[in-house]
Amino acid sequence: MNSRKIIKDILDSIFYKGAYSNIELNKRLNESDLNDKDKGLVTEVVYGTVKYKKTIDYIITTLVADFNKIDKRILNILRSAIYQIKYLDRVPDFAVVNEAVNLGKKISINSSKFINGVLRNFIRNKDAEIKSNISDIEYLSIEYSFEPWMVKLFYEQYGKENCIKILNGLNSTPSVTVRVNAVKSDFDEVFDELEVQGYTVEEGSMCPEAINIIKGKSIENNPLFSEGKITVQDESAMLVAPLLELEGAPKVLDLCSAPGGKTTHIAEILENKGLVVGCDIYEHKLQLVNENKLRLGINNIETKLLDAAKYNSEYREWADRILVDAPCSGLGIIRKKPEIKWTKSQKDLNDLINIQRDILKNAWLYLKPDGIMVYSTCTLNKKENEENIKWLRENFKDVQLEKIYLGDSDNLMYNEDGSVTILPNEFLDGFYIAKLRKLSR
Repeated sequence: MNSRKIIKDILDSIFYKGAYSNIELNKRLNESDLNDKDKGLVTEVVYGTVKYKKTIDYIITTLVADFNKIDKRILNILRSAIYQIKYLDRVPDFAVVNEAVNLGKKISINSSKFINGVLRNFIRNKDAEIKSNISDIEYLSIEYSFEPWMVKLFYEQYGKENCIKILNGLNSTPSVTVRVNAVKSDFDEVFDELEVQGYTVEEGSMCPEAINIIKGKSIENNPLFSEGKITVQDESAMLVAPLLELEGAPKVLDLCSAPGGKTTHIAEILENKGLVVGCDIYEHKLQLVNENKLRLGINNIETKLLDAAKYNSEYREWADRILVDAPCSGLGIIRKKPEIKWTKSQKDLNDLINIQRDILKNAWLYLKPDGIMVYSTCTLNKKENEENIKWLRENFKDVQLEKIYLGDSDNLMYNEDGSVTILPNEFLDGFYIAKLRKLSR
């Protein structure tokens, strides 16, 4: 099947049927007979078109009389073509236009003529500036392709300079990072083996267990992965488990465990000693934790079906260590899931806060005196981050925030209360981490 047709079909599923970009891409590419080069192009164009949808739609509004009257069947042909012309130089402009026109012919001759006219008009005017008589928020929204409310949130919470840094970071192309499993292998062995296999790799920027895959084939099909010597995990997420101070084989409760990246990291640091209870609200998600546990050769994890937002008396002051990697709005992982830009609303963010506070409250009751709890999210919304920690301190008098230090890097923001915000870049997701100790009575 033609790669441009696959791109259009994937975009239709994402924009019109609410499909997840990564899942839809994997499914369609696995069903196709495309070679690796064409698969790479499809991946790049799909993610890029989703990422820059706002900017592309703005461009289309400058080229057509009424955007809302464009046939839905041809809109994604236009979007993907404009993305390639504006952001890529791999395919000549005339070839992009020809491919788009040929796709349009399968709908109707008029469609192909319309596509041809719009794209040729764009090529003549592709250096046109964004109109100047608009606010900072509107300009940044179009320039970086985000909904205005999201830009406003970052602008108001972080200031203009950091807002731009965040928007840039969330638009960066993520590298693949793997965590070396010390239970089954060691860093140098894995690093050398990846190089022998033809991967271009480098050490992670912050974590001793991290290896960045700069270039190479899909890592999930690699024997090192299937043998459990490595796990795919973002480096920001790798920073969480070590902050729990896991020496001495404690009892650890991970309240929002699935799919198990941080749970298994905790177990690896414990070297299969102690007990890690990984909880989740869904049975099928706990199955993912169990599959990861088996692959990684870990035997100190038990999984439990549990709604962390509902109090369970059997865990009252049970845990030495607790991880709350809370369900959140995911604004920090947009570089990997760009459709979050268009599927999230302000109401979604507000609805999450009550759930996060219920989980925090229960977790605090489950923690033993002198125990440590780490709260983490993959969002950059301060209401889900610092303000939740402030709420916990106001409601429990035995909360002591421990100061986190992760080194010096221009994307680390050390907050006044001791917590840390990681701003997104090519190698790290946007992330928030707070470390709390329960004071002894």
